[in-house]
Amino acid sequence: MPWTLDDYPSSMKNLNEVTRKKAIDIANSMVDDGYSDDRAIPIAITQAKEWRENAEKEEIDDYKKHGKPTMRSKEGKKYSSNPERLEEGEQVIAHENGWAVKSSGAERANEVFDKKDEAVKRAKEIAKNKGTTLTIYKQDGTVQDKQTFHE
Repeated sequence: MPWTLDDYPSSMKNLNEVTRKKAIDIANSMVDDGYSDDRAIPIAITQAKEWRENAEKEEIDDYKKHGKPTMRSKEGKKYSSNPERLEEGEQVIAHENGWAVKSSGAERANEVFDKKDEAVKRAKEIAKNKGTTLTIYKQDGTVQDKQTFHE
């Protein structure tokens, strides 16, 4: 069963909100990667506490506001806590720091890359996994290419 902000291991109850959120995210990811719950939970708590101690205030504030713990399915695949994003196509768009990969309905980029070809490669991987579309934009905002992937 995936852990959420409403349903998490009791050993995380004394963590502050942001640290707990990070610990849930780490623990779910570890279980997705094959760790047992018994191993994932203490490691995730330790790593979340360490992250909190070393992170800049801006990073903590951003994670508090925008971070969403991942949820795992019964098959162990990792899905975001926004299942509606699974239906949306991926986009590669110009970004102030390079090239961004984002879901078509998302306000924020999933990832930002220095090089456009790196962003396209990642977006294609995501679109193939989701069985959706990929739209690649030029620097000026016009469509360069559109691809469709079916599961």
